[in-house]
This record gives sequence, C-alpha cells and structure tokens, in this order.
Amino acid sequence: MKVVGLTGGIASGKSVVSGMLADLGVKIIDLDKIAREVVEPNKPAWKEIIEYFGEELLLSDRTIDRKALGERVFANSEAREKLNEITHPRIVRELFKLIEKYRREKEEVVVVDAALLFEIKIDEWLKPVIVVSANEEDQIKRLQERDGYRREQTLERIRAQMTLKEKVRLADYVIDNSGSREDTRKQVEKVWKKIMEA
Repeated sequence: MKVVGLTGGIASGKSVVSGMLADLGVKIIDLDKIAREVVEPNKPAWKEIIEYFGEELLLSDRTIDRKALGERVFANSEAREKLNEITHPRIVRELFKLIEKYRREKEEVVVVDAALLFEIKIDEWLKPVIVVSANEEDQIKRLQERDGYRREQTLERIRAQMTLKEKVRLADYVIDNSGSREDTRKQVEKVWKKIMEA
C-alpha cells in the first residue's frame, strides 16, 4: 500500500487540496482529527495537559479550549515543546493503527493529511510528500478571515511553524494554491495522476 503525505503552511489551503483528493475517491487520514481525539476529556493526554497548563484551559463541557491553548503555546516555545511531547507520540501511535487498518482492508493508497508532517518526522516513511504552498500575504489574509486574528497574531502563528519555503524544498510534489480554485484542482489532478502512475 502506498502511503502519501500531504502538508503545507498554516492557511495555505491544505484542507482544500485534501477535500479535492477525497473527491477523487482517495482515503484520507486527518491528523488534526486524531490530535483532537487524543485530548478528549479524561484521556491520558488530556490529564497531562491540564496538569501542566492548568484547569483554566477547560471549557464548561470539560474539553480543552483549543484557542486558549494555542495562544499559550504559540507565544512560548517551551510550552509548545511540552504540548508536543505530550501529544505527538500518541498521535503517531493512532496514525499507525489507522494505516494498519487500511492495509488489512487492501486499500491501494491512503493520504496522511498532517500540518506538522515534517516537524513530527513522519515524512521519513511517507512517500511521496505533497506540499501545498501559498504566498505569505494570502496566508495572513486567510488566517485573519478564518480566525479573526490581528496581523501580529497571524505572523506569530505562521512563524511558529517550519517555513513554507523549507517545506517546499523537502517536497516531492508542490501544489501552488495562490490562484483560483479551478487552477488548484487542475494541479491536484495532475499530481495525483503522476503519483498513481509512479
């Protein structure tokens, strides 16, 4: 089974590309979904996060306020490292379980959609890797529209991740999402055809 990686910078349009691949019938494993599941109330990662960051991060339903946690970790690299230390091994474990499930089901190919694909070093066993890129101004505009952040906050988030330039350098395929939706779709179809023929 071929296990393909899909990543990009924050607000580069990775979810758009992931949706287009799903439209082509591709099985997608969404790492962000797994990341939300491993921190559900009373799970081990949830307990460790509350122990370290404090109960003030909890919403009324006892789930973690992801926005508040994001603000804490984006502004503090030590806190970000601690959160990664708590969550990343658990996320990767769940990811392996899902890949194994698809392997047993005789899927020909799956795509792992992961914003931090290079950062958590899973690119070593995902081949090929597709990176979705966009120019920084587009990223800023999308983040402000999507999350209502001020410009400084958006830049803080963009710069907390590995640069898009670096991700593009490590990519096997790049999809530039700076143009129209139709232009992106054409690139997705072209890249996918190449991957399936390889």
